[in-house]
Amino acid sequence: MANAHASIASISPAELFEISQSKGPIELIDVRTPAEFREIHATPARSVPLDRLDPVGLMQNRERPDDPLYVICRSGSRGRQACEAFAAAGFGDQVVNVEGGTLAWEQGGLPVARGKKTISLERQIRIIAGSIVVLGVVLGAVVSPWFTGLSAFIGAGLVFAGVTDVCPMGMSLARMPWNQAGGDSATCSR
Repeated sequence: MANAHASIASISPAELFEISQSKGPIELIDVRTPAEFREIHATPARSVPLDRLDPVGLMQNRERPDDPLYVICRSGSRGRQACEAFAAAGFGDQVVNVEGGTLAWEQGGLPVARGKKTISLERQIRIIAGSIVVLGVVLGAVVSPWFTGLSAFIGAGLVFAGVTDVCPMGMSLARMPWNQAGGDSATCSR
């Protein structure tokens, strides 16, 4: 295991793949939305969305409880949040975050499963936040200066998300139907 970030163990995708090849199957959970998982995921991963994560229940139902549980997301941030939830539940020494997430896994040329393309949660947040900011500015110029408060509110939310690494808008969007496994509204062709 390569490093620890705020007492969370981490491992590179290449190291994890090597372990899976030399020691056999690993337990890897992907904490992104079901739609993101459906688009692309590391082949050994199974979907356990962060907004539905039950650290105690998951740890109690493992087939190999003595083996590490590896956590992956898009780029590492949500994986770290999931590891922190496991640590808060008393399982911190049993979970390992995959550095760089699925992006690093794919860039490393490691095996992935591909499905239907979707707009990532991160892009959805940028689209909605940007749209609300523009709307606030336009309404502030045309209707009433009070509407600029809408832009300020979104700006404050983005600062909060940046400082705390917790995004209420992202957590809400993750629960939307188009971000679930059966959702089709956020698909794109690229």
